[in-house]
Amino acid sequence: MGTANGRKSIFITGAASGMGRETARLFREKGWFIGGYDVNADGLRALEKELGADNCVVRKLDVTDKADYEKALAEFGAATGGKMDILYNNAGIGVGGFFDEQPFEDILRVVRVNFIGVLNGIHSAIGLLKATPGSLCFTTSSSSATYGMPGIAVYSATKHAVKGLTEALSIEFRRYGVRAADTLPGLIDTAILPPGTAERAPKEGMFRLIQPIEVARIVWEAYNSDKLHWYVPEEIGDLDKAAGNNPEQMREQIVQMMAFAEALNVDPKKQ
Repeated sequence: MGTANGRKSIFITGAASGMGRETARLFREKGWFIGGYDVNADGLRALEKELGADNCVVRKLDVTDKADYEKALAEFGAATGGKMDILYNNAGIGVGGFFDEQPFEDILRVVRVNFIGVLNGIHSAIGLLKATPGSLCFTTSSSSATYGMPGIAVYSATKHAVKGLTEALSIEFRRYGVRAADTLPGLIDTAILPPGTAERAPKEGMFRLIQPIEVARIVWEAYNSDKLHWYVPEEIGDLDKAAGNNPEQMREQIVQMMAFAEALNVDPKKQ
């Protein structure tokens, strides 16, 4: 296990693949010390080899286990001299399907990882963030936090919760000099996508397929900014405004989209 030796540090959940892995790579290139955490032990070993053992600490972590989360943070703090420049709450899972057709345990699993996991991380890490001037509490929300999305209703609900939590904490944490922000990505080319989604993705528009490195770059930009919500791509912000201004109209547009997809024999839950 490496130590920061005065370098700035970032603690990343969901670091073994996708947006978390790209963020770890980017921040390592910037000279930061990386904490990489995931349930994927093989992916973490590969990440450690890529980053170099002196430049990171990696550890298997289930974000729903607060006691284990606190142990991971204690180990990270020991390696960084009690500092944390960025907490990146990125771990998340998705389960598709109509709400009433999903096993309730699957529903709770999404809530535990996507929201309870975020609460565990922030509540446990605030001491390290408070001890670090200019620190940032950053979380992955989703474009599905702009309006409740059918087919991923619970996933969408957890991302709405993350967005609301971020807004509140961005005010509460000012008394410590800690910033809070989130990113609302659209369609990102990661393993969370259902099979075949990437191939069917539009070539342009707000739901075009985006590479995970674009989100990693947003995390870097967010550290150097006081901006609250980061949309990837930026057009997602227009969707957020439209949903807020006229939610009934947005509802009807989504209904029409679902009907059109059904007419084409396309499963709207996999879009």
